Amino acid sequence: MKAKNCLIFGGSGQIGRNLIRKLTKNNYRVTVVTRNIHQKSYVIKTQANAGYIDIEEANIFEENKIRKLFIKADICINLIGILFEKKKGNTFKNIHSIFPGILAKLSKEYNLKHFIHLSALGINDAKDSEYAKSKLEGESEILKNFPLATILRPSVVYSADDNFTTNFMTLLNRLPVFPLYYNGNTKFSPICCSDLTDTIFHIISNNIYSKIIECVGPEIITFKEILQRLLKLIDKKRILIPLPIVIGKFSAQLFELMPKPILTRDQLKLLKYDNIASGKYKTNSEIGIPSKRYFNDEVKKYCFMWRDGGQFSTEKYISDNDLDNTANSN
Repeated sequence: MKAKNCLIFGGSGQIGRNLIRKLTKNNYRVTVVTRNIHQKSYVIKTQANAGYIDIEEANIFEENKIRKLFIKADICINLIGILFEKKKGNTFKNIHSIFPGILAKLSKEYNLKHFIHLSALGINDAKDSEYAKSKLEGESEILKNFPLATILRPSVVYSADDNFTTNFMTLLNRLPVFPLYYNGNTKFSPICCSDLTDTIFHIISNNIYSKIIECVGPEIITFKEILQRLLKLIDKKRILIPLPIVIGKFSAQLFELMPKPILTRDQLKLLKYDNIASGKYKTNSEIGIPSKRYFNDEVKKYCFMWRDGGQFSTEKYISDNDLDNTANSN
């Protein structure tokens, strides 16, 4: 069977690397587009055997340069997204709205078999968030230009390479007190990176088109419970304090001065809304690929990096029952 060619934008992140490994092991050839080949290629090229992966350097808004990459492509996958805006054009509108529209237009022009786009869960409700609005605008542009596109809306994605659990474990390791925004009641359905890439591969290999699919993990956990579980896993005790929203906005404004802010005012708005399946669209389970990996089990595999003694810690891992009891005790 002739190997299909997948063109991936955003292949150097946690989802991209995992997806590259999965696709190439199953006889797909992959072309990864990166802005800085000298900085990213050493990571990307280790994800597949020689001959199965090509790396191209391009500015994603140089349409004439990326156009030629569509000539040999069968499938285009867009994994690019940002959590906060930067200077030099890295705005929500540019990254989440305009760029996906360009990819959808090129996918249609070059008769690609499929275009898969990674969006975000909960954006329909968060109408006061610029992040959410830009994601919705991007979805609209995609469906206008390539109606057969498949749009994935995942909840929080976690793995050893994420910026979610790893950042929180770092902060919980260092801070004696940790704030709870909206009393920590916001609900999430965290999905393991491997479950998400299993879903993407299932969509490709089973020719699933023209759908919005909500990608969720096997359990619903509140923000407070997530922090409690992480604390138990790294064997730390910290005070979790509900923070008035006025102070939360002020602290977020200060964080925005950092090169990589821990929290922005826009992210604070997003925290008002639950990040779970809406019931309006099919989920990954309903298309035949339910999430198999549970939050506690997966984070256990890499949490030792934040425990005293690291990988040589003499502490035994906590059982799932202990973690659940801890989460329910507060």
